[in-house]
Amino acid sequence: MVRDGVAEAVGTFFLVYTGTATAAAASLGKKTAGAAPDSLAVALAFGLVLAALVGALGQVSGAHLNAAVTLGLAITRRFPWRYVPAYLIFQLLGAVAGAGATWATFGAAARGRPIALGATVPGPGISDGRAFVVEALITFLLVFIIIAVATDDRVPAAVAAAAIGFALVAAVLIGGGSTGGAVNPDRALGPAIMSGTFTSIWVYLLAPVIGGIAAALLYVNVVAKATAPTTEQGDPQAGKSPGDRSLSTASDTPAATDGRDTDR
Repeated sequence: MVRDGVAEAVGTFFLVYTGTATAAAASLGKKTAGAAPDSLAVALAFGLVLAALVGALGQVSGAHLNAAVTLGLAITRRFPWRYVPAYLIFQLLGAVAGAGATWATFGAAARGRPIALGATVPGPGISDGRAFVVEALITFLLVFIIIAVATDDRVPAAVAAAAIGFALVAAVLIGGGSTGGAVNPDRALGPAIMSGTFTSIWVYLLAPVIGGIAAALLYVNVVAKATAPTTEQGDPQAGKSPGDRSLSTASDTPAATDGRDTDR
């Protein structure tokens, strides 16, 4: 359990460090090659590093790196509850250290307002209620895809890291302009603790958890029980050989071809 926790701490550290350092560089106008990073670069930084970390740590700890993911998996009995406290603690430690690394990288200028080590706060004109809805929805998107690609045996394992990384990019692009796109209680709390910025922090702690649990419950209890139409069920591509069928439908005998249970 401790080794799994260390993996979660390392992964959450680099997730938060990569994303918040890129955000700080963008705000400070720091250049590497060409122009300084922009908001698109921040979303890509979060998504790319998450894809890499899922590929590196998925076989060790599952690479949750997000309290909303851990709780969503536990609620749906895809993860043992006895591991949950350790995961939540190590994830938070990693997030705090990641924000601290951004502080060490850019100094006091990155810790002060308005950068605040990349702390997420509602944008101008965005109420807490609206921010809550946005954070819940974008976390729903991320966790729904994580649950699908990580727990459904019908999904090829090779697609998991890329799908999860792309989902985070999309989530940050959606929420970035209104909430900062935390999508993760740990990503929000780490910079908040290190910078002392706790504006609307309850939104970033509660909304992702609710969105993540809702996504997990919907996928496990409803969506995962479905299968793509087959010839026996009135497939509109009846008569075509499996090699000629489009991706809109499954092969005629999905369970028989790979030997895995499709009613999960």
